[in-house]
Amino acid sequence: MSSYKTVFFLIGVLLTILGSSMLIPYAVQILQNENNHAFVGASFVTIFIGILFILANLEKQFKLNLQQTFLFSALAWLMIAAFGSLPFLLSPISFTISEAFFESMSGITTTGATVITDLESTPKSILLWRAIMQWLGGIGIIVMAITILPLLKVGGMQLFKMEGPLSAEKILPRTLEVATILIVTYFSLTFLCAFFYWFFGMTIFDSVAHSMTTLATGGFSTHNKSIGFFSNSNIEIVASIFIILGSIPFITYLKFIKGNKKIFKEDIQIKGFINILIISIIIMVTYLFIINNEMNFFENLRISFFNVISILSGTGYVTDDFGLWGNFSLIFFLFLMFIGGCAGSTACGIKIFRLQMLLIFLKNQLVKLISPNSVILIKYNNQKISDDFIKSVITFIFSFLFIFLIIALLLSITGLDFLTAISGAASAISNVGPGLGDVIGPNGNYKNIPDISKWILAFGMLLGRLELFAVLVLFFPSFWRN
Repeated sequence: MSSYKTVFFLIGVLLTILGSSMLIPYAVQILQNENNHAFVGASFVTIFIGILFILANLEKQFKLNLQQTFLFSALAWLMIAAFGSLPFLLSPISFTISEAFFESMSGITTTGATVITDLESTPKSILLWRAIMQWLGGIGIIVMAITILPLLKVGGMQLFKMEGPLSAEKILPRTLEVATILIVTYFSLTFLCAFFYWFFGMTIFDSVAHSMTTLATGGFSTHNKSIGFFSNSNIEIVASIFIILGSIPFITYLKFIKGNKKIFKEDIQIKGFINILIISIIIMVTYLFIINNEMNFFENLRISFFNVISILSGTGYVTDDFGLWGNFSLIFFLFLMFIGGCAGSTACGIKIFRLQMLLIFLKNQLVKLISPNSVILIKYNNQKISDDFIKSVITFIFSFLFIFLIIALLLSITGLDFLTAISGAASAISNVGPGLGDVIGPNGNYKNIPDISKWILAFGMLLGRLELFAVLVLFFPSFWRN
């Protein structure tokens, strides 16, 4: 067990940070005169366990090998979700263990699915804690996507490694160096988002809570109608802008800070993301015009623009119940759930770069059919791409869809109807939040689904957030023997 001291030391540090974060909602409890001390109790337990982990695993030199990094990646998110559920369990709202863990996992994975039926009457401390969980999950996955997942070569993520020599022994120094820049950037964007929300009409509390869940592309709101509650086009524009900023690779921010001022214009993945956004909005505007040509064009454009951006990025904010737009909209939004945003961002899904690589692969196969002896050099963002890299991307996409089908099958066994099972599985593994249909659709929630379904969905959220293989590899005996 001594070889895993660094893993548990780092988990102790994360739990200490998590426990300290619980004191912020506790301050809100005091200000709002909430007659409850759930957060101070949860904070004490979490910090205490975190410090025990730290003290029990102190070493002169901390380092991680690849095996330990896989373990840390999965175990850290599980532990944070478990301890993050304590405030829900201790709150005056009646959360079962299943509901509390589901809500916590949904928060830390930035999924945005909820079991709370009435957000308007929910204590502000709980609403803020949900937002904080998503904010922490957002910065957590960004750091992982840039520093850890490229080392693990998960589904082609090695394409996004930072420049310079890289080895397992340099994971920690590199993570600390990069994380500092990322946190400053992330915090600055969050502050700007909160300011503009407040400037255009939100209360201070709503602006802070929504800014954290917007940049994290998480989607937790403080109102039952989500962003639609405000009925404010300026707020929707602000949300759209910062959702897009959260959905592009944060490695581009690093490169921009380091002097590459053209990176946002040159990055192929960003171009692909914007192109898919534009095409999807045009398709939805056209469709809504066809089924209801009496609708005002600008209102049509407004609801299409916002909901497409929200679903594609995996944010899950809604301004209208798109489940009422007809069958095409259900299929189209289900398709957008799978796509997701850019790799290295807070967005979820298969990711833009993998779809681009798949299209490149298909194009090359057609070229080889026409010219069997042709030699094709594949490049992506000026980086040479090997056949093994393309295979890893295709394997990931196949695995993503296969696991989605397994989750949907398991959900159907638990008693969920077809649409709820399919959209719930897609929502979980793509970390989107709202599903489709009357039960878990934009106007529904996950409160009334069976507990076993909640645990299946929570595991699906974890798989989707950690790019599948970072979790699945732990179930292979050979992983523990090597």
